[in-house]
Amino acid sequence: MASTLGPVVFGARDFVHLHVHTDYSLLQSTVQLKPLAKRLVELEQKACAITDYGNMYGAVSFFNVMASNGIRPIIGYEAFLRYGSRFDRTTAIEAGEKGYYSLLLLAKDVEGYQNLAFLASKAFTEGLHYKPRIDMELLAERNGGLIALSGGQAGPIGHFLSNHDESNAADRLGELTEIFGKNSFFLEIQDTVDGEKLVRDTAELGKNSGVQLVATNDVHYLNQEDARAQQLLMCIGEGRTLSSNSDFTDARRYLRSAEEMWDIFGSELPESLANTCRIAEMCELEIPQGDDVRQLPSFPIPVPDLSTDDYFEQVLRKGFEERRSEEWEPRIANDTLVHSLDEYSERLDIEIATIKKMGFPGYFLIVWDFIKYARDQGIPVGPGRGSAAGSLAAYCMRITDVDPLQYELLFERFLNPERISMPDIDIDFCIRGRGDVIRHVTEFYGQESVCQIVTFGTMASRAAIKDVGRALGMDFGAVEKVAKLIPPPIRGRNVSISQALETVPELAEMFKKDAKVKELVDLALKLEGCSRHTSVHAAGVVISPKPLHELVPVAMSGKDELTSQYPMGDLEKVGMLKMDFLGLTTLTIIADTLASMKDRLSVEIDWTKIPNNDERTMQLFADGRTEAIFQFESSGMADMCRRLRPKELEDLSALNALYRPGPLDGGMIDDFI
Repeated sequence: MASTLGPVVFGARDFVHLHVHTDYSLLQSTVQLKPLAKRLVELEQKACAITDYGNMYGAVSFFNVMASNGIRPIIGYEAFLRYGSRFDRTTAIEAGEKGYYSLLLLAKDVEGYQNLAFLASKAFTEGLHYKPRIDMELLAERNGGLIALSGGQAGPIGHFLSNHDESNAADRLGELTEIFGKNSFFLEIQDTVDGEKLVRDTAELGKNSGVQLVATNDVHYLNQEDARAQQLLMCIGEGRTLSSNSDFTDARRYLRSAEEMWDIFGSELPESLANTCRIAEMCELEIPQGDDVRQLPSFPIPVPDLSTDDYFEQVLRKGFEERRSEEWEPRIANDTLVHSLDEYSERLDIEIATIKKMGFPGYFLIVWDFIKYARDQGIPVGPGRGSAAGSLAAYCMRITDVDPLQYELLFERFLNPERISMPDIDIDFCIRGRGDVIRHVTEFYGQESVCQIVTFGTMASRAAIKDVGRALGMDFGAVEKVAKLIPPPIRGRNVSISQALETVPELAEMFKKDAKVKELVDLALKLEGCSRHTSVHAAGVVISPKPLHELVPVAMSGKDELTSQYPMGDLEKVGMLKMDFLGLTTLTIIADTLASMKDRLSVEIDWTKIPNNDERTMQLFADGRTEAIFQFESSGMADMCRRLRPKELEDLSALNALYRPGPLDGGMIDDFI
């Protein structure tokens, strides 16, 4: 992968923020990535770290946003360190101890990044107990390429110094410097309300031990005036109300300028500021991304001494012969085959050559295997959707059931050597059988190599208004009145609070004249778009060539399911194989209907053999009786069916394609009728 990061030259009074929480520290920080990059540019800061609580959710997005703005990204996270065993689930702790301590870990290079992913994963899969925890055993095992910061007052050293236990503080310092070495471990100092003594004691400990200091600011919001919004965000997360007497007077955890940090520490501890730049220079990580870092799992070939390419072609040629005898020769007999068998053979040769050239035979075999498993188990599988329907190879392997030549579908829309990208085949399964197919894949490739994909729920405009109103203790009816003035989503896109203020006069008037409404809306504007919670992607599954924690960080969902820490788009950027296992209720209904007909009426129907121009079926569409038929159930679409009276499946396809929001209110189809 070509380098995207140039050298960074720091001045004598520069400063780098190494302790920054983004909104991926769920309901703890109001800092979103793009506004963060914009503010860093304004402050002329040349580098910045991400150190979210216990996770690496935003690492890839942060890296790319910072790099695109000319800022050196430093990837890290704030680990929760457990003294004792990470496997311990008891709450009993020794006197003077805490259940866990903060420790900041930053990646210097790819080895450090991989160790971060390993530690962040093990914290969830082995150490999860209220918090995802690591222990000293893991740190001793996987510390290569890492820089550690002591965590300030929340860290083990700061904790004991705050409790006047210098002996324990020195012991913990000794243990951590033994693991990381004095060149990669730093004592963290911060400007806090009552932290002056802690800074002095930490500096003294550093002087006596020879361990260097580093100044941080534990950023949780961008601007000083955002402190109240961040406090409110925490109230939302904790389900409590911000009491009237809890005015937030300590507004120090914002993205301070270098000048402000030098004003605080520059006269007495200038080395703590210079060390932020030194650490940034040490952190030269570029997260491997792009087509040259594909992480495709190996499909186990059941035939000895046969390569993946050869086995792929063997399966494909066998499927071609089956399709010829079952599908194409009967069509030749009744003169309904559009293309000759020679054309089918030529098309297959082209596709085989392209798939091999692009390195995807293993991908096709992976998909072929789990679809074959589903069919063998009697789990209904959809006929195919999207660009994959243009592949004759997929049709011959029974990955799809749509003949691409018969319908003039283009293979190049699916795979194109001039536009290198991972193939993406979406597969529909009966909703009841989807879990069984995923279990098969998990057993086939190994539990540690298969996971589902995390998604993030964000605070949309209406939800932000309601959450803020609840946390402020405002009257429910008054908050609902404001929330209802936010227009509903338009064409699937949420209407922001700012857009609503511009387009809804009543809301704009209330905002100007009612102080409570202004406070409500102003605070909601600061929280709008922040990540609120995690959930599991409805369809996505990742399959890895090795245990996932060796490549990307993983976590555990609330249902004890293994999930990625990266969302789908970021997983694809770092080369992971993502498959969509879609659970489709329609397939379940069809299967149940056919089973019921067989049981009650002794009528057995193969629905794949029903002609695409079945007269009675098309009459239902012509009559507009399309209730509960996906994409045909709206009143507008039903009316179009009555007006145009489709005669075959291709008519329905044209209707579906044309009935889209267009320049005219009725959609593009109004241009044709």
